[in-house]
Formats: sequence, C-alpha cells, structure tokens
Amino acid sequence: MVTKTNILKHELIGLDVEVVDANNKSQIGLKGKVVDETRNTLIIKSQKGEKKILKKDLKIQISVSGEKIIITGKKLVGRPEDRIKKWQIKKV
Repeated sequence: MVTKTNILKHELIGLDVEVVDANNKSQIGLKGKVVDETRNTLIIKSQKGEKKILKKDLKIQISVSGEKIIITGKKLVGRPEDRIKKWQIKKV
C-alpha cells in the first residue's frame, strides 16, 4: 500500500497528481493521472491530453489514501526500479 512514508519506493503510474511548482510556469496547475514514468519524465494524462514533464524541474502533489503529499521532483529522478533501492530505510 502506498503511504506518505513509502511513496518514494513506489511507482507513480496510476496515481493522481497536480503540479504545484515548476520551472516552466505553464505546467503549474496541471492535474491528471500518471500514465507513464521514465528516468527523467512523468507523463500525465490530463483533460487536455497527455503531457510529458521533466521530474527535476517540478514539485508535485500526490493524493494517496485521502492525504495530499508534496514531493520535489529531484527526489523522483531515476528509473522507478532504481528509486526503490535508493530510498530503502537502512536498519542498524
């Protein structure tokens, strides 16, 4: 189950997102469902069609289990399968 504490270890495909900040100001406010994710981009299906945006240049808000989570795109850069390894909690 995707939660606030483990969101970075999951794929974003299928999640509802909204761009809350971006270098490209025309992308702010873009809402939709993530339909694909690559190492550097998210593809969001909005009412205006599919939009490809760079992860490193944005801040997104994700709705998960009724909670709204804001994530800096720089934390998302990388292939989803590599991101899982990167953000694992280390046990001491």
